[in-house]
Amino acid sequence: MINSRPGFLKPSPQHVPAQRGAVYLVGAGPGNPELLTLRAARLLQQADVVIYDNLVAPAILDLANAAAERVYVGKRSGLHTMPQQSISDLLVKYARQHKRVVRLKGGDPFIFGRGGEEIETLASRGIPFEVVPGITAAAGVAAYAGIPLTHRDHAQSCVFVTGHLKDGSMNLDWEALARPNQTVVIYMGLPGLPTLCAELVAHGLAASTPAAIVQQGTTDSQRVLTGTLQTLPAIAAAAQLAPPTLIIIGSVVSLRDKLAWFEAENKQQESAVLEKQHR
Repeated sequence: MINSRPGFLKPSPQHVPAQRGAVYLVGAGPGNPELLTLRAARLLQQADVVIYDNLVAPAILDLANAAAERVYVGKRSGLHTMPQQSISDLLVKYARQHKRVVRLKGGDPFIFGRGGEEIETLASRGIPFEVVPGITAAAGVAAYAGIPLTHRDHAQSCVFVTGHLKDGSMNLDWEALARPNQTVVIYMGLPGLPTLCAELVAHGLAASTPAAIVQQGTTDSQRVLTGTLQTLPAIAAAAQLAPPTLIIIGSVVSLRDKLAWFEAENKQQESAVLEKQHR
């Protein structure tokens, strides 16, 4: 059903199919398909068109309607398949063809996902839309890395920032980020990691502040590297990391050694498989 405000959809009960001629901005979560919401999975199965980003895992795309058209519009560092306004225009085009369009975004559409920009276009052109939240990378990746974002003894606040801005620079509020007793999470920060660490130290954080970088978090390919603001850039360079990565800075990183449950679980599963093979 369409809300009384043009351009907005009421979230449908589970037994009501998705509406044709509408766009659903769906958060795909941080990578693990089991972290999708039920609403996201249902809409994928009902989609006529799936327009997806670079950070959407193939296993999540596999859950989509087999007959749906798939359109890749991903962005990587320095490589843009399609300008942002062209993506927004594409959503409008398919919706006007009376298609059920799922705009699939890694993480959450409203946290560094440009979802706000896209629904501005949809709203201005009278296209019905719905936003389906997803588990953002900060929450999902930190949980799987065993790093709580807040903790009474370590951090009473948490800040999310993006490592590059619209013009490609890293012009952040360094003084705000260098405050004590908080966790700083940086999305898309791998290329600027040396600058990031150096600026935080220059603005007051100790060089010994714990820091971590996580590659492909929540998936079986997850890699977690820990160090300090002083050592992490060299550690990451030696490991030859590649996106997607997430950087976490703050005292909470020191808890990882005790709380790294995901790697322990994977090791147990690997040991069980090897044991069966040798029986």
